[in-house]
Amino acid sequence: MKKFRKVLDGLTTSSPGATVGSPSCGSAAGTPTAAPTPKEIDVQETLVSENFQLCKTVRHGFPYQPTALAFDPVQKILAIGSRSGGVRILGRPGVDCYCQHESGAAVLQLQFLINEGALVSACADDTLHLWNLRQRRPAILHSLKFNRERITFCHLPFQSKWLYVGTERGNTHIVNIESFVLSGYVIMWNKAIELSTKTHPGPVVHLSDSPKDEGKLLIGFESGTIVQWDLRGKKADFRIYYDEAIHSVSWHHEGKQFMCSHSDGSLTLWNLRNTTKPFQVTFPHGKIQRDARKESCKPILKVEYKTCRNSEPFVIFSGGLSYDKAGRRPALTIMHGKAITVLEMDYPIVEFMVLCETPYNNEVQEPYAVVVLLEKDLIVVDLTQSNYPVFENPYPMDIHESPVTCTAYFADCPPDIIPILYSIGAKHKKTGYSQKEWPISGGTWTLGSHTYPEIIITGHADGSIKFWDASAITLQMLYKMKTSKVFEKPKPGEGRAAELVEEDPFAIQMVSWCPQSRMFCVVGISAHIILYRFSKYDANTQIVSLEVRLQCDSDDVISPSENENNPSFSEPGSHSPQPHHQHQHPASPGSRTPEGIKDSIPCLKVKDRAVRVPPGYQSELVIQLLWVDGEPPQQITSLDINSAYGLLAFGNCNGLAVVDYLQKTVILCMSTLDLYGSTDPYQRLTRSPRRNRQSTSGLTELTDNQQSIDMERNKSPTSDHVNGHCTSPTSQPCSAGKPRIPMGPEGPRLTRRGPGRPPFRKAQSAACMEISLPVSHTEESRENSFTRSRSSSVSSIDRDTKEAVTTLQFGESYGRKNDVLPTPCLWVGTSLGVVLLIPMSIPTDQEERMEEPVTMGVSGAVLMLKGSVLRFSFLDCMGALIQPPYEVWRDHNAPEDPDRPRRRKLVHFSPSSSQDACGDGHLAVVCSERQAKVFLMPSQSCLFVHNITESSFVLRADVVSVCNSVCLACFCANGHVMTLSLPSLRPLMDVNYLPLTDMRIARTFYFTNGGQALYLSSPTEVQRITYSQEMCDNLQEMLGELFTPIETPEAQNRGFLKGFFGGNAHTFDREELFGEAAAGKASRSLAQHIPGQGGVEGMKVAASGVVGELARARIALDERGQRLGELEERTALMMTSAEAFSKHAHELMLKCKDKKWYQF
Repeated sequence: MKKFRKVLDGLTTSSPGATVGSPSCGSAAGTPTAAPTPKEIDVQETLVSENFQLCKTVRHGFPYQPTALAFDPVQKILAIGSRSGGVRILGRPGVDCYCQHESGAAVLQLQFLINEGALVSACADDTLHLWNLRQRRPAILHSLKFNRERITFCHLPFQSKWLYVGTERGNTHIVNIESFVLSGYVIMWNKAIELSTKTHPGPVVHLSDSPKDEGKLLIGFESGTIVQWDLRGKKADFRIYYDEAIHSVSWHHEGKQFMCSHSDGSLTLWNLRNTTKPFQVTFPHGKIQRDARKESCKPILKVEYKTCRNSEPFVIFSGGLSYDKAGRRPALTIMHGKAITVLEMDYPIVEFMVLCETPYNNEVQEPYAVVVLLEKDLIVVDLTQSNYPVFENPYPMDIHESPVTCTAYFADCPPDIIPILYSIGAKHKKTGYSQKEWPISGGTWTLGSHTYPEIIITGHADGSIKFWDASAITLQMLYKMKTSKVFEKPKPGEGRAAELVEEDPFAIQMVSWCPQSRMFCVVGISAHIILYRFSKYDANTQIVSLEVRLQCDSDDVISPSENENNPSFSEPGSHSPQPHHQHQHPASPGSRTPEGIKDSIPCLKVKDRAVRVPPGYQSELVIQLLWVDGEPPQQITSLDINSAYGLLAFGNCNGLAVVDYLQKTVILCMSTLDLYGSTDPYQRLTRSPRRNRQSTSGLTELTDNQQSIDMERNKSPTSDHVNGHCTSPTSQPCSAGKPRIPMGPEGPRLTRRGPGRPPFRKAQSAACMEISLPVSHTEESRENSFTRSRSSSVSSIDRDTKEAVTTLQFGESYGRKNDVLPTPCLWVGTSLGVVLLIPMSIPTDQEERMEEPVTMGVSGAVLMLKGSVLRFSFLDCMGALIQPPYEVWRDHNAPEDPDRPRRRKLVHFSPSSSQDACGDGHLAVVCSERQAKVFLMPSQSCLFVHNITESSFVLRADVVSVCNSVCLACFCANGHVMTLSLPSLRPLMDVNYLPLTDMRIARTFYFTNGGQALYLSSPTEVQRITYSQEMCDNLQEMLGELFTPIETPEAQNRGFLKGFFGGNAHTFDREELFGEAAAGKASRSLAQHIPGQGGVEGMKVAASGVVGELARARIALDERGQRLGELEERTALMMTSAEAFSKHAHELMLKCKDKKWYQF
């Protein structure tokens, strides 16, 4: 608890960071003002540093660039490894764990210790890791780094503690899983093959023990050589030399035959009775051509041979399709008896695994499903039905169905919104799934006590919007909508549509959502805005369209007409000319000049007919910016909507526009310079004549590489171009990926690059990080793309520079210093660090509101900050957050009730309503790329100022509620996450969390209430984090348990004779062969043991001290007791078998004792 008292006596009107020639914080026009009346602010700040801690909570989505797959058939959990070293472990819904190898090396292979709560991972840096899964956050217990050989394949037999490791040199090493020490027993490649063989067999691509005898190890080499090695005799039982390279091997459960897949698209079946040639050779997809030759086929990368008790065996493989059929999609082939089913996949197959009823490889397998890991999807096929339907995936694996271009995160939503969205979204779910339960059902998860309604919204490149239920650290899709349905489909070769066909013209740039009023607004990349209302009823609607001419071109004389908007205003509050209504005024021949230059046309064509819209979000209004004199409209950089006022404001590099969506009119359309009037704080240079037109690049033409990002990362934030917003005070309006060319005062011009090129500009800044995502080229160029200008001076501004509107906020405030009562205001922040207040006059009566115009005065206050303005928020004088007013949701399509006419119900949070003791006034929190300031309104005095960063810049800032108080949360480009107290701006937390490696993180980082945040950690995954100590403490309770104690299924009784003549597999003792006593120690230079941290919760904790020793001793006793119990059970079984044998022998003796020798 800390009490702040500040006497406002006029001294606070000067900012320590003010630049020369700029006005002080409290000055509207750069001239000194009279000292305000002394006043005392008494705010009890309850937040302290101990309330904050940063940690990751959960990761959602599909693992990016997957490489490996594993399944525990007893625990029923699935593990997926990725190229970046990540491991995702999945169980029943809610059981979803992410682990990361510190080295970041790609995961080559994963092996579960079945029903042991452990996992072995083999990585591309030739290191083996043992993960402990008996804790909610898995940790590494041991690591083993191979120094001289590359790991290529691993195999861990069921209920064995010895791991076989094949290497690139063709050798096979054996690792003790318990101690993670290399055994001295090594199968060298030159011992495995015959001495007469002159060539190296290649890397080991397969290892497996024989189902018939665990003492026999089958080794497959890449060249086509197969060796069965007798582990006891240390010699080869047989060797097979085949002409085609081997990719995989699979045993029949009886251990008498096995199947191989080869690089020529063939499958060979080998019988152990005769290994000189294959018992059967098949080309499943190789047809015989006219010249009697087999057509060439692609390699079969993996095959699994699984037997069934009551039907023919399954042969399942990936690949093997013929080369001559171009355009064929990757396929998984299922051969069951004579039936061959080819399942075509949307993406290449990375790995697949057949799920069977038994973990024992010497029993009938009874496969029931096959898990297929694709490059961008995970599917599970039901093998128990003849049509092989897929299971409905309960995990949110389709976040990246179309590339994510923006995100929004809302915690503590109204509790009724999630069920409503789910009920409407459920009507549009796909059908045809398997009726059986999802087979990956391991682990346990319960709904924690610290849960509240949370919603995540994702915008996508194809114009779709997805609402996700993010409550209780899970993620489930609620509702999906497509914004492209508002527009006509662009047809190739038809006018402006020909220029859009190469791009994603509907890509979502930013979203604004009011959960209370359920108003939803989206901004698209084609300089368009769509406003949606929510309704539970379907309707036939005519889409209303407004076309706004927002272009700063002062040199051109634009005569106002009914088809144009004049960007200049003679007096405050005057109305712009009425905009186009597209469905009433379709594009006319006059939309192009005789020279073919586009003018007064939008980028997209709105449907001009009545459309049937289903329940859910229904389009209310479409706003589009127009081409002006051959110039495409600049992308929209800021947006705010207020349902209580019925207003929508947006801005870009050219200026600001305000739309009355109730009356469907534009009430303000001005260039940023005209908003100042006589209060312009900058000494601007005289206009220069028109220069060369600036060349701009299309949305996806971003060629900056990672090196340029690293070089520019810590440059001045005021000279940054990211994500479509212009932040640099002295930089010219941006062109991403291209050199900057000087331009005239009329602003940037488009240099035509020939027909068919997209008209969109990527010209904006780090100020509003809501996105400008390349959406159709390679993912690498999409992720790592932004440029910066070189200048950061803000003392004088050339007229060539355009000042972008970077943030907007409606609210009840004081537009002028002498205001006594708060009025509706629009706060405007620009890329030059200027804050403008625009007071508004809105009719209060409902009938008058629909008829009388809303007036706006543009000569409001001017405040100054360093860097581009990012965020506004308002507090009362007690430090409580003031929410913007809103309209309570009502369904516009509901049937009319004559007794209860529908009226607007508004909820206002007046600054003076909750602070009688403090009198009138409120606090305004303003955050820019460099600093944060707190102003007292209406005196506009600067109470507190804090320079957030000097060497970097803020990418995202939000005022959020944490621990029943509020703070300012910031994410900087150098990776720091900070929180500042309010209103004193005292630093509470500063953690170097995540370096800005690409712009995807910057575009999608979003803070919300409750101490939570999220960002897109990869193109397919959403990472949620918390910066609240309370949530970190409760995180263990919220996470699911990966391991649940389950008894291992008993092996089938093989029978006396089958066990006697079946190779005596159960008497094989690996400890006698591989232990140090028999095999000796391995060379120390071959591999290095690295002890792991092991976590603090695991059963096998690598802790130090007396407690750790006691824990280890107790665990050792438990394990010893368990082994003794197993030994006792085996002894009892042997005694029972011996008694049975003695009984049978005695009966045989009694039967035969009286017979003579000749009677036998």
